[in-house]
Amino acid sequence: MTVVEKLNKLRALMKERKMDVYMIPTSDFHETEYVGEHFKARRFMSGFTGSAGTLIVCKDCAALWTDGRYFIQAADQLKDSTIDLMKQGEEGVPSIPEYINEHIQMNGVFGFDGRVMNTKQVKDIMDQLKDKHVTICAQEDLVGMIWEDRPALPTEKGFFLEEKYSGKSTKDKLADIRNVMKEHKATHHIVTSLDDIAWIMNMRGWDISCFPVMLCYLVITENESHIFINKDKLDERMHANFKDNMVIVHAYDDIYEFVKTIPADAAVLLHTSVVNYAITQNLNKEIRIIDCPNPSQLMKARKNEIELENNRKAHIKDAVAMTKFMYWLKNNIGKETITEISASDYLEGLRRAQENNLGLSFNTISAYNEHAAMMHYSANEETNVELKPEGMLLVDSGGQYLEGTTDITRTFVLGPISDEIRIHYTSALRGMIQLSKARFLEGCRGMNLDILARGPLWEMGIDYKCGTGHGVGHLMNVHEGPNGFRWKIVPERKDSCVLEEGMTQSNEPGVYVEGSHGIRHENEMVVRKGEKNEYGQFMYFETITFVPFDLDGLDVSLMTRYDIEWLNAYHAEVFTKVSPYLNEAEKEWLKHATRAI
Repeated sequence: MTVVEKLNKLRALMKERKMDVYMIPTSDFHETEYVGEHFKARRFMSGFTGSAGTLIVCKDCAALWTDGRYFIQAADQLKDSTIDLMKQGEEGVPSIPEYINEHIQMNGVFGFDGRVMNTKQVKDIMDQLKDKHVTICAQEDLVGMIWEDRPALPTEKGFFLEEKYSGKSTKDKLADIRNVMKEHKATHHIVTSLDDIAWIMNMRGWDISCFPVMLCYLVITENESHIFINKDKLDERMHANFKDNMVIVHAYDDIYEFVKTIPADAAVLLHTSVVNYAITQNLNKEIRIIDCPNPSQLMKARKNEIELENNRKAHIKDAVAMTKFMYWLKNNIGKETITEISASDYLEGLRRAQENNLGLSFNTISAYNEHAAMMHYSANEETNVELKPEGMLLVDSGGQYLEGTTDITRTFVLGPISDEIRIHYTSALRGMIQLSKARFLEGCRGMNLDILARGPLWEMGIDYKCGTGHGVGHLMNVHEGPNGFRWKIVPERKDSCVLEEGMTQSNEPGVYVEGSHGIRHENEMVVRKGEKNEYGQFMYFETITFVPFDLDGLDVSLMTRYDIEWLNAYHAEVFTKVSPYLNEAEKEWLKHATRAI
């Protein structure tokens, strides 16, 4: 079926149910950023393959919202679809609630699958529609009625993450959470975010590509817990862990009936920005709702010392793979046929050869020249191009290891580049260096520091339409809140918390020029405590990524003495840490690639 045919079928179902508007977000039942194949309803209906977007279908029109990472890609993929592209955050672009309000009639019906919309999102929309006396219809998955060959829910077994990797037992984590519940006078805590549950229960799985979690729900009470999961996915270690911690196992879908049994005098801690609408609607209306972020979110973000030590090991393994890739690429470009996809495949093979590698942490972005202007470009058979000894290749990639999660971007110079590109390359790297060197007082947020990365580009009247960096999980999601770097608060990103010791953070400024080129430099860093004096507790960033930056792209005349000193010291450390794992030819090459400038 074409997109137009799918929209027509959906509108026929909407008409039967007297719906004016139907909303299809990019979400599963757990508000997960990257979703499994079963849940890619927005992609199925629109043809847009980006990881973020919301489709609104009305009787005679349709629109899709996405952010700056995907403006170029979405414009291309929505051609001939009859779906209007809404560039989220741009001047004159209506918000989703505004658009729905404009296209829904008085006493109209707003439809969606209540399991894939979080409670706060529904409330915000309904607040906008209050003057129109709109009715909600949230009981039916209309896309599922159209999608005949929809992938089934995953069934692969998960695994228990030993304490030598997690650094903390489930018992201790539950105790910490229950202490927070007591502070809030909560009797129950409903957890639906998959990364939180995976962290609490020290378990991982394969239900979502590159994101090692399992589909499940968790309800924590004062003396016991209830987990809702496909029992066939559990191994003996997980069963034993549940038994030791009084965790009762239920079928995955039983959560919706279970919450109906929570007594009316209960006080339930949950986060309405995460918990889906269907769950909250099944709660007794007399229950006191304590709406706040899951306590585990912040606990999980503050990595313990065992996690950090493991993560450093993971990054060395990843650095070896990336350095070997860079050596191969720089020495073979123009000598053999290399494409965006074959380069990506070669790098994946190098990663998988590393001990304890469990796969990728996200689908690799391998983008040549103008393709790199699309921040989250994904090469396929139609777009795949051969790399030439000219221009640049941007590679954004990462791995999942038992020891941790990695995320790194390098932009490789393959041959001659213009003076403009060289200026952009150098300025973006200067921004990354300035943020890496930051010293700041305890209490600062990412928003306080973002200007350090953007400064060299803003001075040129250039910006990148995304955040500067995100939190990174521990054998978990590569994009982890609540910490991040951006110049303004974006509420739905949930990444503007105070930076605390142990938080892992990416640092990735870039330049993206449509039709020409894209540049991004990315390292991971850990927030650490530094000097404490009469002015307060100072903090700094420990860099944990150790891969050369391509010196062939630099205009050293644009760099300050402090930029150069940092880069030379960084490259010396790269050589020290990575060279023992290379053969003699690779080691000699690395010595030159990390030379002082």
